[in-house]
Amino acid sequence: MKALFSLCVAAALALPASVIAQVPQAVASHPAQHRALAAGYKALTVCSALKTAEAAGSQRTLESIERNELVGIYPELQPIIAHLTAQVSDQQVSVVWDDAAPPRVATYREGQGCVIQPMGYVSGPALPAVARRAHAPDMPVAAVAGDEAKLKSVIHSALNQGYGAGTNTTGVVVLQNGKRIAEDYADGFGPNTPQRTWSVAKSIAGTLIGAAVQRGEINVSDPAPIANWQVPGDPRAAITLESLMRMSSGLTSDTAGNRTDALYFGGTAVDEQVPYWPLLHPVGSTYRYANNDTLLAVMAIEDGFAANPPAALFDRLGMTRTYAETDWRGHYVLSSQVWTTARDLSRLGQLYLNDGVWEGERVLPQGWGRFVSTPSGPQPPTGNFGYGATFWVFNQSEGVPSDTYAANGNRGQYVVIVPSRGVVIVRRGEDPAGKGFDIAGFTRDVLATLD
Repeated sequence: MKALFSLCVAAALALPASVIAQVPQAVASHPAQHRALAAGYKALTVCSALKTAEAAGSQRTLESIERNELVGIYPELQPIIAHLTAQVSDQQVSVVWDDAAPPRVATYREGQGCVIQPMGYVSGPALPAVARRAHAPDMPVAAVAGDEAKLKSVIHSALNQGYGAGTNTTGVVVLQNGKRIAEDYADGFGPNTPQRTWSVAKSIAGTLIGAAVQRGEINVSDPAPIANWQVPGDPRAAITLESLMRMSSGLTSDTAGNRTDALYFGGTAVDEQVPYWPLLHPVGSTYRYANNDTLLAVMAIEDGFAANPPAALFDRLGMTRTYAETDWRGHYVLSSQVWTTARDLSRLGQLYLNDGVWEGERVLPQGWGRFVSTPSGPQPPTGNFGYGATFWVFNQSEGVPSDTYAANGNRGQYVVIVPSRGVVIVRRGEDPAGKGFDIAGFTRDVLATLD
């Protein structure tokens, strides 16, 4: 990955002087790789936050984005971010990062959020837009079945660092028996404010896979149809879709989570990077949380997106303020880059409480929720949560029902599903690196207020 990224940097630096802009002095001493990533991080984050808010019927400001999404990020990028300026236009955001290269550019696509362009990008044809989507009516509201005052107190505590010093809770939604019983937001956020899901997107990917299984397009026990692996003698051809969903592919991963910075912020495309990792362990023998496993699982079903794109499923569920972003070649980055609201995520949780049925129609196979929430095979070596198949399992959390599972994401994104109580709890956040939100404690305290 580093070699590929270095080639991208070199190509960008070789561009003609006509595209050069002045880099701020405060960042000039930092390595080119860090400056380029920081600029890509800022361009994409500002573009996505501003443009998805507009599409969702709300509004964000640069000041709010600087204060929330652009603080507490990766330590090698944080000292650079604040000194970079985002130039915003109707269809793109650009950020200067080097005196001898063009700015990093993120471009907006109607209906799908923003795309980070490759390094050295000056201009090019736009990817096709998705039609503007009509917003669904809100889910029904009901009175709390329980102690409403105590529930409000718990949520107030979450919004004020009560479940982790230094945390930044931006929104909470609670559903009980299919109806919204509680909701609150931090200043600058609201019901129609999309935020990046980070790895909650992996659970969204698992849901899209379930929909493909329901349509009869794929079987999770079959080898994943990755074109690069279909050469005689390639041992990766034995990797199943299920092993990818369970983070047990056995593929090499250079870091925990195998940080895919070149893909997320550098402008590398999914199909340029993801299929090329070698096999390190026997398939199904080792747990290793990896973005690439989810990206490969999505590649295995992407042929079906022409007829059934992610937006079609979102709209069917009323998640009409959810935007799944792609790379510049059009491949979905469903390990991290989805922007959505707390209300939309509550609908995702409710789909699982309904055993995959929405408004009388089966969207996911019967028992899919049990499949994605049942640990099978190798498990995380540390921590209080087990892993199912794109969802985390609360199997070691005191005071939390044993059937509880969740979609978890970086910076404190959580969709907690409690089938035995008919409850969905959504917590959105912008927690700085190293500041963890106690989601198990919050779940326990919310449930304690409900009948």
